[in-house]
Amino acid sequence: MPRKHPKKGSGQLDPAEESFWRGYWMVHDHAMFAPLLLHTGIYRHEGNRCPENGWAVVTNNGAIHVHPRRRGDAREWAYILAHCLLHLGFGHFQQQLRMKEWNAACDCFVARFLKDLKLGTAPVEMQLPVVISAGTEERLYEDFCEHGIPEILSAFGTAGSQNPDMLYEAAQERSWHYRFGSWNQKFEWQTCFGKGLAMAVTSAVNVAGGLTASPGAMTENLTSAQKARAWFISSYPLLGSLAVAFDIVEDPMVCSRLNIAIAAVDAESKEIFVNPAAGLDELECRFVMAHELLHVGLRHQARCMGRDPYLWNVACDYVINGWLVEMGLGELPSVGALYDPRLKGESAERVYDRIVTDMRRCRKLATLRGIGLGDMLNRGEQDWWNLGNGIELDEFYRRCLAQGLSYHEEQGRGFLPAGLVEEIRALAQPPITWDVELARWFDHHFSPQEKRRSFARLSRRQSATPDIPRPRWVPALGSEDGRTFGVVLDTSGSMNRDLLAKALGTIASYSISRDVPAVRVVFCDAATYDQGYLPPEAIADRVKVKGRGGTILQPAIDLLEKAEDFPVNGPLLIITDGFCDRLHIRREHAFLMPEGRHLPFVAKGKVFRMK
Repeated sequence: MPRKHPKKGSGQLDPAEESFWRGYWMVHDHAMFAPLLLHTGIYRHEGNRCPENGWAVVTNNGAIHVHPRRRGDAREWAYILAHCLLHLGFGHFQQQLRMKEWNAACDCFVARFLKDLKLGTAPVEMQLPVVISAGTEERLYEDFCEHGIPEILSAFGTAGSQNPDMLYEAAQERSWHYRFGSWNQKFEWQTCFGKGLAMAVTSAVNVAGGLTASPGAMTENLTSAQKARAWFISSYPLLGSLAVAFDIVEDPMVCSRLNIAIAAVDAESKEIFVNPAAGLDELECRFVMAHELLHVGLRHQARCMGRDPYLWNVACDYVINGWLVEMGLGELPSVGALYDPRLKGESAERVYDRIVTDMRRCRKLATLRGIGLGDMLNRGEQDWWNLGNGIELDEFYRRCLAQGLSYHEEQGRGFLPAGLVEEIRALAQPPITWDVELARWFDHHFSPQEKRRSFARLSRRQSATPDIPRPRWVPALGSEDGRTFGVVLDTSGSMNRDLLAKALGTIASYSISRDVPAVRVVFCDAATYDQGYLPPEAIADRVKVKGRGGTILQPAIDLLEKAEDFPVNGPLLIITDGFCDRLHIRREHAFLMPEGRHLPFVAKGKVFRMK
């Protein structure tokens, strides 16, 4: 399994490994090699396929196996990695009758290319002898087949003496994509290398002409990403209004600093970052740009609601990419695009609930930004929608997407998945507040009480006929039996006092309005404090809260489920801030918690979030 690449200058590695990764970043920052390196996987661990006396080997599937204990300086490692990448870029993985001679010919050709390019420093055993005239690979191959491989080349190559550095393996799913479902694809390495070569030449010409200050910066001509953006504005009304609002940043230096492998979006600054080193064509750029715009338009950041931000990003990626593939909008990039046809029709919330059951594996999934990184950029710990202009931005993005849907349907511009249309229309409606949702929950469990007329307690007589007694409406006999519910109140130290007061006040008012005579209240922190049955009026008054320690809620739930004086069908309402362990609840229940918090497990009951 390829490892996640450490950041530059992280200082978290020993000197030998730090030297290797410095060489890696030298190749990564080179415009010619960046697209190739982005699509390969680095295997630097014990037991890989690199020989004991070698530096590295490369497979036809793009896996580079590096010697885990070999020591070298950064420039030597840059040379080794570039050598392996050129085998892929030059299309050297061809079936020949004499593979040993073919491998040696390709090694000589690559060595000559790198010598002219002056990238890195060749190790002593890999310095090209002067007596070898590096022609084309085919001519060298014919020479070696006719006269034999010169003795001086016996130890030449990144795999060491007598070992080939190009290994063939069966076509398979490239494991560094970390997809849920298998998705085999033959990658065009030569096409990818051609994009990197064109980008390097363009960058060099710009620098020589004084147009830009750094290699790889943008030119005045339209790039693939800019063409994709122009296409959305002119031909795709669903996302056209959103595309107009966003600027495209294609500076490879900026993308490198932000650790953006392919693309990312910043909803606050209205910028879409596209790494030119990814080598995307126009159709792939359309897919990527639609992906990022849908993140913003569907308010995925605001809908995180206390969930793990990265895993939520992954869940949203699966849903968006499934829609885009179904719509045929652009082409799915070969890396960083999480796609599983088995998740068709699932919402982002449902997908999140599925992937959190395997968090260790899902942490290694690669989004468009990279492995372990979300492509929705956050500005520090405080989310952008909670800042001063967050509400305005949120409303702006929702309105743009809703208007785009209207124009798209009026003009008949193409197929849209039902799930996407339903989600856009749902976002266009004002959200239901938490207290209204909680009131509906009370209505579901406590229907209007049946009443009857009774003379046991007379009503006030009319002034016109004070001598005529009139019956009073009272609850029917037995209608109040079992009309109660249990409240488990988390009284740990992490619970805010204002939150406790607001929750208890709301519960009391709804209980009174639904004719609930008494509520079974249990306080719980590290211990359980059973308060017994309390009338709603007492809950609304001052309540002495016990606890303020740790958080263990399961004993309180077990107490109510086993209590003989508590109805078997009585629902439970758990008030907590989410800092609790997994709970096992065997009856109807719901959770009331602060906005922005999330439970550490998949809730089976309803979850109401207070502002």
